[in-house]
Amino acid sequence: MISDELESRAQALRAAGRTPKQIARELGVTRAGVGPLARGVAVDRPGYATLGDLPLIGCWINPGWSTGLIIADRPVDWVDVDDPQSDSEGLTGVVVARQDGRGVSLAGFLVDTYCLGAKNAVPPTTLDQYDMPSFVAEFFNAYSDPPMRAPIDLARDLVFGAVDFAQQLGFEPHQDYYSAVGHLGAWQPPSRITFGRDGRPFYIQGPHDNAGRIMRTLDRSVGAGNYEFAVVAGI
Repeated sequence: MISDELESRAQALRAAGRTPKQIARELGVTRAGVGPLARGVAVDRPGYATLGDLPLIGCWINPGWSTGLIIADRPVDWVDVDDPQSDSEGLTGVVVARQDGRGVSLAGFLVDTYCLGAKNAVPPTTLDQYDMPSFVAEFFNAYSDPPMRAPIDLARDLVFGAVDFAQQLGFEPHQDYYSAVGHLGAWQPPSRITFGRDGRPFYIQGPHDNAGRIMRTLDRSVGAGNYEFAVVAGI
């Protein structure tokens, strides 16, 4: 029997924009069981339209974002460095700052452009304008090179495009992605970017990944031998 509490939690998560897969994971139920729990709930992702309409202050990405990517008709302002110092190949950081009535609203994304899409996201955070540089610096502190200013259309193609690519491979974005993505504004697909390393899915194991599960998903979606991987021995 479905408890009222479980049903209420499922409906609240669905209304907040969580996918059935995310709800199943958070509540410890099967994905098939999510349907009866959240049936009929309208999906409302707060701020999807309004956040993207706020005045844009700036957008930042890490040097090396384009390594291994194929870009069609690359705009002249989609610049990158020739020899980035960071060893985070295939992991791109994106921060977007917009002006709101209380200060500066910032959101961030950590995007695996080779395979998994949005691995992490920082939901909108409102700070005083003087605190914005510290937020940006902290977000990119894992990279050897300081972040670069970037046009918002590049940020959209990177984030939305990588998530679409990952979903085709069988991977859903981080649960906070849906709260943060409104900061990017409206996107017109398709992306100019071909994701994967040189157009081919390439899984690089992260410290918190279940590599075996991820590779089994890739085996189902594209087939063994149709992707590359770099994992700890013994997986």
